[in-house]
Amino acid sequence: MPIRHLVANTRLTLARLGPHLRFSSTGSRPDSQRLVACAKAESDIGKGKVWLVGAGPGPPDLLTVRAARLLEAAEVVVYDDLISEVAAGLAHPDAELIYVGKRGGMNSTPQQDIDSLLVRLCTEGRQVVRLKGGCCSVFSRVRSELRALKAAGCDVAMVPGISSALAGPLFAGISLTDKELSRHFLVTSCHDPGILDWTAFSGIDTLVLLMAARQLAVVVSKLCNESDRTPDTPVLIIRSAGTRKEAIFEGTLSNIISVTEGELLSPCVVVVGKVAGDRT
Repeated sequence: MPIRHLVANTRLTLARLGPHLRFSSTGSRPDSQRLVACAKAESDIGKGKVWLVGAGPGPPDLLTVRAARLLEAAEVVVYDDLISEVAAGLAHPDAELIYVGKRGGMNSTPQQDIDSLLVRLCTEGRQVVRLKGGCCSVFSRVRSELRALKAAGCDVAMVPGISSALAGPLFAGISLTDKELSRHFLVTSCHDPGILDWTAFSGIDTLVLLMAARQLAVVVSKLCNESDRTPDTPVLIIRSAGTRKEAIFEGTLSNIISVTEGELLSPCVVVVGKVAGDRT
C-alpha cells in the first residue's frame, strides 16, 4: 500500500494528535517554513543534517513530540518496513519519501546502500529524518549508519522511540518486571538463533525475543534443550503490537507451535517466562 494512502480513521487519529504537536505560544500549529527553520537551527546554516529517529511501535500517538516535529520539518524521510504508515503520514506534503525496507525472505535494500544514501543527502544540504521502527538503538543497525555519517563529517543526532520489546508486552497486559515473577529480563534478536549462546539465558527470569517468527520451532527447541526452561514454561506472542492487526497467542514451550500453526506471526514479540502466564 502506498505510504500516503491512509484510511479515514487514520486522518481522525492524526487530527486528535495534532494539538499535542503544537509548540507555538499562540497554540496554533506552525507552518512548514517555521518547522524547517527550527530544524535547521539545530545544525549549521546551509549544512545538511540527519536525525536517526525511533518511530515507536506503530500508533501515531506513541511517537515522541520531538519525532513528530522533525517529521513535519524534514525535507526527506528515509523509512523502513517496521514503521506505521500513519507515522510517515505526518511528513510534510512536499517531503521526499524514500523506502529502504528490509524484510526476511524479500528483496531488501543493502545496508551499505542506505549508509551511502544518508551521506549523500546530508552532503547535499538536506534536512533528513531516517525513520526506524521502535527505538533506533534496538536492533536497527543504527551503528552502521552513524559510523558512515560521522566518517563523512555529517551532522547527525538520534531521537529515541518506544521499542516494541517494551511496548508489546504492555499492550498484552503483562509487566516485564515483577518482584516475585520477574526480577530481570533479557532482550535478544532471534533472526539467526544458531549464533546465540542459549546456555547464557539460564537463570534469566524473562526472555523477550524479537524477530523470532520464522525460527519459532528452532527457538523452542533451543530453550528446552540448551537453556534451563521446562516444557511448561509460559510463552506469550504479540503480533503487530498496538496496531489494528494485533493478535495475542498464549501457550507454553510444549504447545506454542501447535497454538500458532498456520498463523502469520511476523512482526512479533515473544515473551518467555512466568510473567507470560500472568496476563491481566
